Amino acid sequence: MSSRETVLRRIRQATADLPRDPTPTPRSYLRHAPTVAPGDQDGVLALLIERLTEYGAEVRRVADADLSVAVAHALAAARSAVAPAGLPDAWLAQWYGLVRRDAPPLTPAELDATDAVVTTCAAAIAESGTLVLDGGPGQGRRAPTLLPDLHVCVVRESQVHSAMPEAIGRLDASRPLTWISGPSATADIEMIRVQGVHGPRRLTVLLVP
Repeated sequence: MSSRETVLRRIRQATADLPRDPTPTPRSYLRHAPTVAPGDQDGVLALLIERLTEYGAEVRRVADADLSVAVAHALAAARSAVAPAGLPDAWLAQWYGLVRRDAPPLTPAELDATDAVVTTCAAAIAESGTLVLDGGPGQGRRAPTLLPDLHVCVVRESQVHSAMPEAIGRLDASRPLTWISGPSATADIEMIRVQGVHGPRRLTVLLVP
């Protein structure tokens, strides 16, 4: 018997006496950020901006018509950027650097040599200042969001939820979810904050109506 079969057999034995009918999950817990009233979308957006800024991200509110200019501004210091499949070409129309398509998938070395990545997101959570990517159109696979030094993420205001319970119900749990709260950072060693340890050192969020 293989190790896999052994583990599965033990799981079946341990769960054999569980009821077959699903047990209802209580949903009476607080489902929105306690500092923002339900339905206060302006408050939700303000909280997201506050949290992301605290984490060291740059956040700009941008009109739809100005998005391509804002993307070009965010990429001003970058020479190359990854554009996942499904990212609107118009968003990069005002930027004249090298656009790298991730199809076929770029190698780790190619991604490491690329300055930036531009993506959309599946959702954003104000209370924790978190962006959630699910690999959908304009988001791509996980690796391109981890290796370039700059991540530019376009977030629609309608994608911003007050707290995690609100967002969870709108995400597809079967998709590969990547949760990003500010630029990559750690303070593991002597509580000294270091950015860029496990991902981009810089995060720019463009918040669009």
